[in-house]
Amino acid sequence: MSIMSYTGGTVLAMAGDGCVCIATDLRLGEQMTTVATDVKKIHKIGDRMYVGLCGFHSDALTVLNKIQFRKNLYELRENRKLRPEVAATMISNLLYSRRFGGFLTEPLVAGLDPVTNKPYICAMDTIGCIATPKDFVAVGTGQEYFLGVCEGFWRENMNPDELFEATAQSMLSAMERDAASGWGVLVYTITKDKINVKTLKARMD
Repeated sequence: MSIMSYTGGTVLAMAGDGCVCIATDLRLGEQMTTVATDVKKIHKIGDRMYVGLCGFHSDALTVLNKIQFRKNLYELRENRKLRPEVAATMISNLLYSRRFGGFLTEPLVAGLDPVTNKPYICAMDTIGCIATPKDFVAVGTGQEYFLGVCEGFWRENMNPDELFEATAQSMLSAMERDAASGWGVLVYTITKDKINVKTLKARMD
């Protein structure tokens, strides 16, 4: 088993019309042994911005601490809020600086621009190569199961309720197929006015 899938887990983000959904499963494992069932893999790094970290769990926590440090330093020096595009570049530079002995984690950034409220989603590999699709992006062990399912559910200009439904159904479908992810799903729906958090029940085996 690859070290990238050693602890399991999946994160998905979808973009809509002035809104973004980001979802994570709750399982933490040691290969096929379940260790914990309440571990979130997405973390708040701004008012309307979240980062998802999949891969080797201890490396993900290390990267999260470095992201929070750099985010606080940026806002202190620049005296302005961190934008999602800037956060993605910052994380990419962090990963690339360690490319010869890198962190075994794949970050995903999702959020709304603090000025224009334009949705932004991106994912990157372990050395920080950024992919910024306009529809959806996923990282983790369930990534390969998302592609066809999300193509069927995603449409342009979805409102928050439609986007949540598409994200939830895609996550539940992937949980059925990926043994390293599961034990429930958290879905964050981000709009300019509020952030809704909903918990979905998934397979518990």
